[in-house]
Amino acid sequence: MSQATEMRKPIESGVPEPKQFMHPVMVKNFGAWDWHERPRPGVLHHRAKSGDDIWTVRAGTQRQMDLYTLRLLCDIADEFADGHFRFTTRSNIEYMVADEAKVQPLIDKLLKEGFPVGGTGNSISMISHTQGWLHCDIPGTDASGVVKSLMDRMHEEFIREEMPNRVRITTSCCQINCGGQGDIAINVQYTKPPKIDHNLVANQCERPSVVARCPVAAIRPAMVNGKPSLEVDEKKCICCGACYPPCPPMQINGEDSTKIAIWVGGKHSNARTKPTFHKLVIANLPNNPPRWPEVEEKVMMILKAYKENARDWERVGEWIERIGWPRFFEITGLAFTKHHLDTWTGARHQMNHSTHIRF
Repeated sequence: MSQATEMRKPIESGVPEPKQFMHPVMVKNFGAWDWHERPRPGVLHHRAKSGDDIWTVRAGTQRQMDLYTLRLLCDIADEFADGHFRFTTRSNIEYMVADEAKVQPLIDKLLKEGFPVGGTGNSISMISHTQGWLHCDIPGTDASGVVKSLMDRMHEEFIREEMPNRVRITTSCCQINCGGQGDIAINVQYTKPPKIDHNLVANQCERPSVVARCPVAAIRPAMVNGKPSLEVDEKKCICCGACYPPCPPMQINGEDSTKIAIWVGGKHSNARTKPTFHKLVIANLPNNPPRWPEVEEKVMMILKAYKENARDWERVGEWIERIGWPRFFEITGLAFTKHHLDTWTGARHQMNHSTHIRF
């Protein structure tokens, strides 16, 4: 009887040792790469100082996948990539191939199974998005559904490298914006404070936790109709929706209060210019599943204007900074409204009431 293998102890902090998951060629030449090129959209070729080569084939996936899709992707890795692949933060899958003869058969297999190859260089990569209705406890919309509808329209820009520079698009299903900063960001916009069902608060909510969850201290305990409940100071409320997860009776979503906004100009990288926050350009678009046609139309308008007017290597924010915001609204045909006015001067009054922030 063979002795049972001792299980590896879990790592309590940090990330696992990455080399155990890397392709052997990558481990051998770690930190010793000489140059790289892009033979075609979706394929990277790296040459090491030792003379070793490795090709990376990138394809788009739907991020939220069933078991059968995951097994299919693993089978493709076993057949063409020595069993090695990885996912990027934007839900692309990348296969590492040490044999150039396997690159084209791998591409053909991915395309046959419905996974487009692209997302490198001056293209639109897969959209970074939050959990949506499937996993998140605070969604105002389904971020992954918005991604599906947008990528159907932008498929050609994913498999080609024809943009002035890379375009990073994000979607978030609430105003917390887990999707991060993006050249174009599609985020939920809550327009009204939560509606409270006072009959349910005492039974479903830990009131101190809800009070502590509010970032601007706009929530406080209250007695309503003789029952313990909560109340919201609407002058301080920023309609962020953070109170809903610990207390579902504080309903933030609704047909009249959940809209979608589009922001532009965000950037994480330090290339050429410093990182920047994206800025609001369109507010109060209808949250209209399952295809969100109004969002599709506006995003495509912005992309078309950027592609036709930006200079080579300019990111969206850099293009806008060069031409100015009035010219941006003129080129894109978007309307400038009161929602674009910066009213952040009221933040000091709101934040000084918070127990979490000291000045």
